Amino acid sequence: MNLKTLFKVSYGLYIVSSKKEKNFNGQIANTVFQITSEPPTVAVSINRKNLTHEFIKLSGVFTVSILSKETPMKFIGQFGFKSGRDIDKFKDVNYKTGITGAPVVLENTLGYLECKVKGSMDMGTHTIFTGEIVDAEVIKEGEPMTYAYYHDVKRGTAPETAPTYIKETKSKGGTAMAKYKCSVCGYVYDPEKGDPDSGVQPGTPFEKLPDNWVCPVCGATKDKFEKI
Repeated sequence: MNLKTLFKVSYGLYIVSSKKEKNFNGQIANTVFQITSEPPTVAVSINRKNLTHEFIKLSGVFTVSILSKETPMKFIGQFGFKSGRDIDKFKDVNYKTGITGAPVVLENTLGYLECKVKGSMDMGTHTIFTGEIVDAEVIKEGEPMTYAYYHDVKRGTAPETAPTYIKETKSKGGTAMAKYKCSVCGYVYDPEKGDPDSGVQPGTPFEKLPDNWVCPVCGATKDKFEKI
């Protein structure tokens, strides 16, 4: 059975945020979908280990920011591969407080939804929250980032807490243009793609990367990468 077939299912890339009293947190999510039009209702799937899950359960509200295709990997890494238990994810990020009191990320965002939780379903590792949309706005026109684009062009990976996470197996052998994987977040540096966000042109071998180059997702240094 090839579970990578699931990569062909269409997803987007979003930031789902919530609150706990005066504290805010948000995370990258790809499982966000509309389930009814009247009333307008969406569902999100959130890992039970994540701080955002705790905030949604306590507050009963969440927001969804729809990320643009041009969103930098570093920004995705801020919300997707770091924990709000360790850092303030909203520091130096453009956001506003919505009508629900939850934060709405505006940076790299095409539009947003604000929701009040109407129900939830325990799926073991994850909870599916359904939320009625109480506010929504288009911020700017543009093309949203799809999960396929994130994987195929941005060379992004899913954290282990993501509902779409599939464990990769390490391949044998290698070539002069071998790929290297970040041991911290799972990002794969592909020489054929380079790292345009950091000014690294396609065709640049890992060995030729500047010494001060870091993982565009989590900021890990080159010594944290392993050949795959």
